[in-house]
Amino acid sequence: MSDSAEKFLTAAERLQVEARIAEAEKRTSGEIVVMVVPSSYHYPLASMLGSSLLAILLGIAASLFFGKENMWFFLAVFGLSFMVFHEFIKRFNIIKRIFVTASDMKGEVEEAAIQSFYNRNINLTVDHTGILIYISLFERKVRVVADQGISAKVAQEIWQKIVNTIVHGIRRKDHGNAISASVDQCADILASHFPVKAGDYNELGNEVVIGRGK
Repeated sequence: MSDSAEKFLTAAERLQVEARIAEAEKRTSGEIVVMVVPSSYHYPLASMLGSSLLAILLGIAASLFFGKENMWFFLAVFGLSFMVFHEFIKRFNIIKRIFVTASDMKGEVEEAAIQSFYNRNINLTVDHTGILIYISLFERKVRVVADQGISAKVAQEIWQKIVNTIVHGIRRKDHGNAISASVDQCADILASHFPVKAGDYNELGNEVVIGRGK
């Protein structure tokens, strides 16, 4: 699944986004970090639930087809098919997503984004003006986490507009331009409240972070 994060942006698109971050930070003392993860959580319960359900159905179907009204036959089919389905679901996200609720995905993305915000020390900028643009591919969700220095000055709907910019761009398969546009939007917000000042320096790297959630 980690390959999905590596392939999400081409080398050219990464350079484009990183250049846009560097340009953005020339006009603000704030910091912008872009992070792409393959998944915010591995959802082991989804694999267990999906494989159990499919194995039960196959066990029943096999028992009926072969006329084996025998618990041991059912358990043999169930046990073997459970192991096969479990490995299959773990490897194919399109199947695993069926067995994960929308609320679970939302909660895991929220938690992983905030955890990443602190793990990468985005909360430690001088004026508390760090912004994390967090993209989680398995869940198909984007989260913008802003430190208290800037979040106190900006309404929540503004951050949602930035999220929408990326989501709509991903739907168009225009990942690089969408993320670059979201960086520009963050830069406009930061510059209006925290313009660049004397002695300002780059507190966080400009590289796109390709990492993992929990």
